[in-house]
Amino acid sequence: MTAKLEPNVMTKVSSWLTGDYDIDTKQSIQQLIDEGNDTELTDAFYKDLEFGTGGLRGLIGIGSNRMNRYTVGTATQGLANYLNKAFPNEEKKVAIAYDSRIKSDEFARIIADIFSANGISVYLFEALRPTPELSFAIRLLGCKSGVVVTASHNPKEYNGYKAYWDDGSQVVAPHDSNIIDEVNAIQSIDEVKFEGDNSRITKIGAEVDEKYINHILSLSISKGALERQKNLKIVYTPLHGTGVTLVPALLSKMGFEAVTVIEEQAEPKGNGQFPTVVYPNPEESEAMSKAVAKAREIDADLVLGTDPDADRVGIAVKNHHGEIQLLNGNQTASVLIYYLLNAWKDAGKLTGTQFVCKTIVTTDLIDKMAAAYDVNCYNTLTGFKYIAQVIREKEGVEQFIGGGEESYGYLIGDAVRDKDAIASCAMIAELTAYAKDKGLSLFDMLMEIYKQFGFYYEGLISLTKKGKSGADEIQQMMADFRANPPKTLAGSPVIRMDDYKALTTTDFTSGTTSQIPSGEMGIETSNVLQFFTEDGTKFTCRPSGTEPKIKFYVGVRAALEKNEDFDAVYAALKDKVKSIGEELELK
Repeated sequence: MTAKLEPNVMTKVSSWLTGDYDIDTKQSIQQLIDEGNDTELTDAFYKDLEFGTGGLRGLIGIGSNRMNRYTVGTATQGLANYLNKAFPNEEKKVAIAYDSRIKSDEFARIIADIFSANGISVYLFEALRPTPELSFAIRLLGCKSGVVVTASHNPKEYNGYKAYWDDGSQVVAPHDSNIIDEVNAIQSIDEVKFEGDNSRITKIGAEVDEKYINHILSLSISKGALERQKNLKIVYTPLHGTGVTLVPALLSKMGFEAVTVIEEQAEPKGNGQFPTVVYPNPEESEAMSKAVAKAREIDADLVLGTDPDADRVGIAVKNHHGEIQLLNGNQTASVLIYYLLNAWKDAGKLTGTQFVCKTIVTTDLIDKMAAAYDVNCYNTLTGFKYIAQVIREKEGVEQFIGGGEESYGYLIGDAVRDKDAIASCAMIAELTAYAKDKGLSLFDMLMEIYKQFGFYYEGLISLTKKGKSGADEIQQMMADFRANPPKTLAGSPVIRMDDYKALTTTDFTSGTTSQIPSGEMGIETSNVLQFFTEDGTKFTCRPSGTEPKIKFYVGVRAALEKNEDFDAVYAALKDKVKSIGEELELK
């Protein structure tokens, strides 16, 4: 073996070569050794996959830092061990779903076998299904946990594993670290029980679909508008993912009669290759391009696009120039929350005990709107599991209306405890119909929000830093920002820094530092920094928990007096975000 490998990498490589791993895996490792491919060996073995904000996620391939039969198996055995300890002398059931990615169905079956071999009953979806339906199924079927096999919107080379708890949310503290402890306690692949017990595995499908769809239909607010605007022109693309299993049927049940599905992106299998897109991510304009082109062709009112596991949705609408324009996640979240707040107010349901919830990197426009309606707005760390944590903690005390995050994830009501693109598609279609019923487009509604509450604009600068060297570079960038905070941003003095790793708030004006409360309300130690300026600009630094990226979020705001000023104000805000990225040399 090459002497250039670090000792911990050499140890792991040796254990895979001598352990009870299949012959193909061993031959692949040996080939990398023979080729002297130290970079690939290091990246594949320098660490174990860890639970981040989205669970277990990585490139498909051999090694402890890759998604394969053994890393999936070890994670599942650790979770099974923890479930048996956490719920002794109780019946334990889990639900499992999977998306259209490479090996998703294979991994799902491995997971089912391991749970069943550990005495845990399994509900396994018979075919691919959306992630939010898995969350719904956990609650519906009384499961203690659940797993969905997906890498969400990542490139085709990735797959992943999201673990859920008994309330239908992704695992949070202390369960996440406890599960990792159980996984790390496994010393040998021989401890993983791969031989399943078929008597404990039950296939599920249509019966759960029906109950899930009926739940979403029950969330409808403006039934009259739906009836009057049944000819609303909608274009939908599932981007080769699971959304195709439910969204078209759901829109039909809502009464929409002019829904166009992008057929070349409606075949979910595609061998997990996502053949018509570079990235199956509705945040990317390229991924939405076919749907947008179709919308222009047929003069559609709304474009909807869901990612492979259908927990995120991107949209496009006619703007004030009559052109089809993509909205970002902050804009969509704002319109959704505004619609819900107005509907609850009109129904006389706002009693002062309602709340909405969002992440700390999502637009502060939602905070502003919620305050105007006397509704609490709670801010959490990035990751929908933290929003679910707040819902759980407030259950029986305050009523959840809706929530979201800038990365295109939204939730209406609390029957699901994860971002839900299926329900979001339904509600976005409904609010578009509601607006049209009043002679407005969804974009007109957005401009009304800006005029009333202020024009908030958010930009995202995302830098990809791959492999171990990239991870080291990201950590150094964070250390530099902590050691030398920016004094100004776009000419405005920085007056405050929130450090979620140290859980401290520093007021630069007074020179005082105080603690950020943690342990509840979606806040815990996390490697995140936020800077606030005198003019209301917010700048956030956050390494991704699931991708080799560091993300910088820049939020700016200005007044919008009239619709005619939109383009000029928008351009000025975009320039301000760009200037901040340039002055901080984010590259």
